[in-house]
Amino acid sequence: MTQSFHAIVPAGGAGTRLWPLSRQGNPKFLHDLTGTGRTLIQGTLDRLAPLSDSVLVVTGEPHVDAVADQLPELPAENVLVEPSPRDSMAAIGLAAAVLTRRHPGTDVILGSFAADHVITDHAAFAAAVRTAVATAAEDYVVTIGIRATEPSTAFGYIHVGDPIATGAHQVLGFTEKPDAETAAGYLATGAYRWNAGMFVVRARVLLDHLARLQPTLAAGLEEIAAAWDTADRDAVLTRLWPTLTKIAIDHAIAEPVAAAGGVAVVPGEFDWDDVGDWRSLGRLLTTGADGVRTLGDPQDVLSLDSPGSVVAPTPGRRVVLLGVPDAVVVDTPDALLVTTRDQAQRVKDVVDRLASEGGSLI
Repeated sequence: MTQSFHAIVPAGGAGTRLWPLSRQGNPKFLHDLTGTGRTLIQGTLDRLAPLSDSVLVVTGEPHVDAVADQLPELPAENVLVEPSPRDSMAAIGLAAAVLTRRHPGTDVILGSFAADHVITDHAAFAAAVRTAVATAAEDYVVTIGIRATEPSTAFGYIHVGDPIATGAHQVLGFTEKPDAETAAGYLATGAYRWNAGMFVVRARVLLDHLARLQPTLAAGLEEIAAAWDTADRDAVLTRLWPTLTKIAIDHAIAEPVAAAGGVAVVPGEFDWDDVGDWRSLGRLLTTGADGVRTLGDPQDVLSLDSPGSVVAPTPGRRVVLLGVPDAVVVDTPDALLVTTRDQAQRVKDVVDRLASEGGSLI
């Protein structure tokens, strides 16, 4: 049987910790956050297109036009539009079911990769993906584990076991975001890697696991996929999509299958960042002579005695920092954020508060 590899890019969420730049209607994957001239989703496609037979983007109705504008090389039928968010398992499972119907008689292997991550070493990334595809062909659910460089509490962790194939190890378990003491303990053992949510698996293996572990969700996705490329799509989506179980692939598949010995991890030896907040974005930006990192034109920022600060100015409007080291200043036409790098994770609390007040700025 002919084997093919297809990349799936779930493109959803609002990136609330990067507010006020990232909004529900204009989330972070649609922004150029690294000064490369390519948005995060464009960079994701740049990495995946050379490795795959096709790329499918799964996104919501509010973002479909922007995705189409930013990815003109992507065929329209390769943008799968969700009527509403149902978490990652529904998005990835839908793409898997659609791919198996579009490629009958083919051993479809798929890989799921987020739209909003930054990876600069494309060669090392490609090597990890190729190893993951080879391991997935042995019926494993495969994840790519990122080398942990600090005891971060912002990421989940993968417990790495013994080698099971060339370049791959058994996954002993997954852990949600730990506290600082637990994360430090993980790092000290050398047996844990960050979970970046990258999964590679044969489509039929994924769908069989889903039918066993989440039968109602699996049945709904199969029925939707059967109608996807027909005139009945909208009617079937309207009837079934709101009833689908809302669950992440980690909880639906990865954790229970790992407990049964069916998940492998391939070490990813490349720099990776999920650009989770303004502090992490600051690490990706070039530091100016004044010690400030600017997203945008440095001429729009005047800094005195404010090293370590991160600034995103509105083009053409000057931001001045005086004696405020490690500040974060994000200026947009309708909202101004002023905080510190240490408090950057709490920006989500601001968005939650704004949502409770009516949400006009989110």
